[in-house]
Amino acid sequence: MPELLNIELMNWEDFLDLILRTVFNLLVVLILVRYLYYKATPRKDYLFTYILISLVVFFMVFLLENIKIELGFALGLFAIFGIIRYRTRQIPIREMTYLFLVIGISVINALSNRKVSYAELLLTNVVLLFVTYLLEKVFLLKHETRKVINYENVDLIKPEKREMLIQDLEERTGLTINRLEIGRIDYLRDSARVIMYYFEDDDWMNDSDEAQPIAGNDDDDD
Repeated sequence: MPELLNIELMNWEDFLDLILRTVFNLLVVLILVRYLYYKATPRKDYLFTYILISLVVFFMVFLLENIKIELGFALGLFAIFGIIRYRTRQIPIREMTYLFLVIGISVINALSNRKVSYAELLLTNVVLLFVTYLLEKVFLLKHETRKVINYENVDLIKPEKREMLIQDLEERTGLTINRLEIGRIDYLRDSARVIMYYFEDDDWMNDSDEAQPIAGNDDDDD
């Protein structure tokens, strides 16, 4: 093939291989994040992030595969992703797990060479999808999450009034509370920090894990 500035203009074999792997990887990631993750947790921000990170990682690793790189440099790529964090807030462990899955699948699909058959590659991806499906849809039907609120009725935080506290919070929030914990108590402001644990399916409130004011209490002290 003709070359321009010592760069090959077209290698049909590698180009077709890139197209095939890209479509395959994108299909697997879409099943993982659009069907498994998004169905359970309809978060468009994470859906957007997972798909784009998958494409970037796949193309980067696929193109670097043809370059002779040392093991230390390859591990350094994973170190870069290992320090990824969103400055706005901490990523929940479940979302971090899906992020690791997306990156891992993309790297596997990009680094598999001619010594790895398409049958082996297909089996690897299917196993990951199948195990995720079992955990998401069969064994872990619901995911417990938490909400931190500032609660103004400190009289109900007494242990003997725990049932009344749960009932009051459920009426105000519309959530079905599994359990709760009492954090810092501020008797000067007649408020307490309460941590509610509930299933994600019941969540209609802000997804933030920061303290939410209840009944007009706008204080959000740390």
